Amino acid sequence: MTANIFWFRNDLRLADNPGLAAALERADKTALIYVLDDKAAGDWAMGGAARWWLYHSLLSLGQAIAERGGKLILRRGDAGSIIPRLAAELKAETVFASRRFAPWGRMQDREIAEALKSSGIALRRHLSTYLFPPETIKTKTGGTYGVFTPFSRTCYDQGPPAPAIAPPERIDSPRGIASDALDDWQLTPVKPDWAAGLRAAWEPGEAGAKQRLKRFIREAMQSYKTGRDIPGEDGTSGLSPHLHFGEISPAAIWRAAGRSENSGAGRDIFLKELIWREFAAYLLWHHPEMPEQPLRAEFAKLPWRDDRESLQAWQRGLTGIPIVDAGMRQLWQAGWMHNRIRMVTASFLTKHLLIPWQQGEAWFWDTLVDADLASNTINWQWVAGCGADAAPYFRIFNPVLQGKKFDPDGNYVRKFVPELAAMPDKFIHAPWEANAEVLAAAKIKLGCDYPHPIISLTRGRERALAAYKKISGRTGEKDG
Repeated sequence: MTANIFWFRNDLRLADNPGLAAALERADKTALIYVLDDKAAGDWAMGGAARWWLYHSLLSLGQAIAERGGKLILRRGDAGSIIPRLAAELKAETVFASRRFAPWGRMQDREIAEALKSSGIALRRHLSTYLFPPETIKTKTGGTYGVFTPFSRTCYDQGPPAPAIAPPERIDSPRGIASDALDDWQLTPVKPDWAAGLRAAWEPGEAGAKQRLKRFIREAMQSYKTGRDIPGEDGTSGLSPHLHFGEISPAAIWRAAGRSENSGAGRDIFLKELIWREFAAYLLWHHPEMPEQPLRAEFAKLPWRDDRESLQAWQRGLTGIPIVDAGMRQLWQAGWMHNRIRMVTASFLTKHLLIPWQQGEAWFWDTLVDADLASNTINWQWVAGCGADAAPYFRIFNPVLQGKKFDPDGNYVRKFVPELAAMPDKFIHAPWEANAEVLAAAKIKLGCDYPHPIISLTRGRERALAAYKKISGRTGEKDG
């Protein structure tokens, strides 16, 4: 009898999983394992919201495997010792897994590959969570891209993704292999139970991913070009957490969107968002220091402020700026935030408040169900102006203008900042501009029912431009 191991990472699915298919095809028995290794991840161990998602995703995956006659083995601890030990126990020929892009994961893979090699066992990694191997995307001179548009063109030139791989009909797992109980990992909250909003908003697992993709293509993709910017409407795909945990492959999404009759600009913009995700992983691959250090080195000298009080007000959604507060409260309730509002809240933190982008990155890491190291990092650096192909340093989102443009009826603000529900549309995004009569009619006393702005938007903008001028010598331009 021959045996292999398939090591699940961020590819928690059975369909369209090339490493899993290869493992099952090449052995009589295949042990399926997931290892929770917080120590190796260090500062980038999963945050609370992602752990909640992981619990439900593993629960779903384990059930799907059991329905096919197999078993999902769960182990918590040092994967560097767990995987080689299990391989030796089974006398496995090969350990199959998906490729990893985080620096700590790449380092661990090299160490495990060496440990397995010393026992005559191979570690085979398959591209499963992204569309393109980052080392193969090069400029015409063989260099690394730092700008998205030419990078995206090169990706499109690679052609369509490979054909789909069907899920296995049966899985034969070796018996008698010890496994942890998922509940013993304590991935979900007990008291206080802060996950009620997450349960209401999401269905983790491969089946949930497929349903969300179908619904998006049927209902929202055609109008995605404009709908993706309206936070008060369900105009985005909501696939990011499913993609991060690998419950659906980017190739499957690409194929489904390409087959859809709902074509046009919406589909093109949506596919470009998938390529942006590839760009994030590509940059992380080539710049492993990116989660901690700005890609534009001069930004390390920017005079950031250490302001714990303002940081906490931002985290709690109590800045006195309604669109910012709505976004931060949505993040806490649902473990997710609309992309347009992610940009607005990040700009407010890094520019109006001059708080380092790394502190916002860390908060998102702990509170997002789709907390992905590459995507989280590239987007924070983009807004802060310090990343590859980033927004210009002088681009400072005006949250009031953003609210009036993309939430003109105030529906989004009223949903997540209910104390402002009775404010008229004219003042919903700037309640401090309302007179006493309007505030009284809305039953709002600023500073009591809802806070005053923690900073003047004009003052914050001027301070940010002055700080950026110190490291660039340039003056600012109009914000948006």
